[in-house]
Amino acid sequence: MSVELPEACILAEQMNTELPGKKVQTIQIRDYERMQRIGFMNKDLNGYDRLVGGTVKSITSRGNTVLTRLDNGMNLLIAPEYGGKVLYHEDGGSATAKYHLRLDFVDGTALTVRLTSMGVIQAVDDEGLEGSYVYRRDFSDKLSPGDEEFTSEKFAGLLVERNRQLKQVLVGKDAVVVGLSNSVFQDVLFRAGLHPRRKASSLDEDEVRSLHGAIVALVRERLRLGGKDRFQDLHGSQGMYVPAMGPNMKGQPCPVCGTGVERLSIGGGQVYLCPECQK
Repeated sequence: MSVELPEACILAEQMNTELPGKKVQTIQIRDYERMQRIGFMNKDLNGYDRLVGGTVKSITSRGNTVLTRLDNGMNLLIAPEYGGKVLYHEDGGSATAKYHLRLDFVDGTALTVRLTSMGVIQAVDDEGLEGSYVYRRDFSDKLSPGDEEFTSEKFAGLLVERNRQLKQVLVGKDAVVVGLSNSVFQDVLFRAGLHPRRKASSLDEDEVRSLHGAIVALVRERLRLGGKDRFQDLHGSQGMYVPAMGPNMKGQPCPVCGTGVERLSIGGGQVYLCPECQK
């Protein structure tokens, strides 16, 4: 299950409750060859060894990335954006054997991280953070829907001159905000009643306010419900947010008007929408 802004925030908050003050005793890496080859894990595995001996100082998230800082100048970046599990184990001896990275702490607890699709598990020192794509992208000066500064006025200012389709403006490396991926995007546009082929510059003031409000409301709801329904939090609890739009919805009745849901190919991916509710 993909980890987007709400799920990254949930993981970071839970990790920040469980991990600060814990000292890393050992690390283990499994099934890393493919992940390493395609850039999802460190090319130099010695980077993970440098986590050993460090004590967790803090955990924060921004966008889709969780950043764990250690007191020895090392950092662990976790961004299982298209699928993965981050689990905390009170008893390290009973931890799952399915992981790509495992941290065992001096007190006998453990943390395991596994990617099930695309994502990142990186160990980098303070000086190397800017060399990480996910760090540069998410811990940047771009607005995030998780920030207090994400106001309707600032959001409108970013959209007014963007003569591009909404998906390009809200999702991906050229987006005006960080933390929105395809799942959030589809439900946000459904809530705001906007067609995904609309260009950002074509939105009037009411539509911009509706889009901003939909983003804020969806993020808050996913946080309140513990994440999306296929997401497992740090303790293995399942999220309860059920998307309104998404895979396998083609032809299914719209939950508002009953019209058959359509599927479009936009920006290199599939987008589901209600042709009646979204204009």
